[in-house]
Amino acid sequence: MTDVLRRGRASLAFSFFAQGVAFALLVTRIPAIQSRYGVSDALLPVFLAAVPILAGIGSTTTEQLVKRVRPSRLLRWSQPVVLLSLLGAGAGGRVAELAVALAAFGLAVGMLDASMNMLGVSLQRAYGRSIMLGFHAVYSLGGIVGASLAWVGAHWHLALWVSYLPVVAVLLPAVLVGSRWYVDADSGGTPDEAGGEAGEDGGTVVFRLLLPLCLVMTFAYIGDSTVSNWSAKYLQDTLGSSEQLATVPYNVYMVTTLLGRAIGDTGVRRFGAVTVVRLGALVAALGFAVVAGAPGPWVGMLGFTLLGLGLCVLVPQTFAAAGRLFPGASDKAVARLNIFNYVGFLVGSPLVGALGDAWSYRGAMLVPMVLVLVTSVCAGSFAPRPDRYGGGHERPRTADVGRGSNGL
Repeated sequence: MTDVLRRGRASLAFSFFAQGVAFALLVTRIPAIQSRYGVSDALLPVFLAAVPILAGIGSTTTEQLVKRVRPSRLLRWSQPVVLLSLLGAGAGGRVAELAVALAAFGLAVGMLDASMNMLGVSLQRAYGRSIMLGFHAVYSLGGIVGASLAWVGAHWHLALWVSYLPVVAVLLPAVLVGSRWYVDADSGGTPDEAGGEAGEDGGTVVFRLLLPLCLVMTFAYIGDSTVSNWSAKYLQDTLGSSEQLATVPYNVYMVTTLLGRAIGDTGVRRFGAVTVVRLGALVAALGFAVVAGAPGPWVGMLGFTLLGLGLCVLVPQTFAAAGRLFPGASDKAVARLNIFNYVGFLVGSPLVGALGDAWSYRGAMLVPMVLVLVTSVCAGSFAPRPDRYGGGHERPRTADVGRGSNGL
């Protein structure tokens, strides 16, 4: 079983990496996509909002599909759709073609995010120790690689399809081969002490018990979207940096996110999820406070560095907490929780923009700071049952780890 789990962990980590690359290649080339298709500034927000809305629908659909189909199979076929729709967005020539490509991307990415985290949660249960932060660290690494490839494409003025085609040509067969070793660890079937009993449908998810985690997920992504959408503008327009320096904060944020997640699992094993989440929330709130009060760009850069270190632990631990809270229905809980990823993404950027225009951008940074502080209040929800996984070795398990998706 140990070899099966190790192969499953490695193949799932590669899936996280590939998704990080694909998502970064899309979001960092939005201006180029807008220019290619002649999308007006008035119409662009409609396209950008449609993707997370459709992703939420995809995640909801996944919650229903996993009653009959293993998450590994859903992941195996949704990831190629994401990659091909990315290529389609870069290769089309009409707005209608872009709309179809982005619709496919949104629906598939919702299914991909949900099933990927379902497998991560179930693998963590099988390992008996925290490994979720490691998966998300690999996702961050993929994001850095994707953003770097996007920079190369923009620097050399490459057509979008020329930038995307080699990446898809490499990643598509790789994820299909890797999907042979996905592991569907048994999501349980035992009574849930907090959320009801597991039944024929795999268990019950009581929303009022999941609500604190939904709030944490939403607030974490409001913070994340604030950095990704407003860091460059804030540094340049509010703190008076150069245009070149204004591009640095998001890169710093991504690097510190990677570093924080790379060591985060060790922190969870040593101190427990509650302590790690509470510390992460406090560091992120401090980061927003530093950004809001920064007298100049270099202090602002320090604030964005703190934000990366603080926010990076919240999302992976929220998925893990949902799995612990509903051991008999972890797939359902993860799919439902994943919807609030997109809620936060939809709310965050317009919220900061509206507050910045109506009040000030310094004041707008205080709103995600307060929301992140609420996360520290919700930290107790991350330990509905013992969350200290013990030593650094795998705990013997008797759970059925299932088969790879190729064996379904």
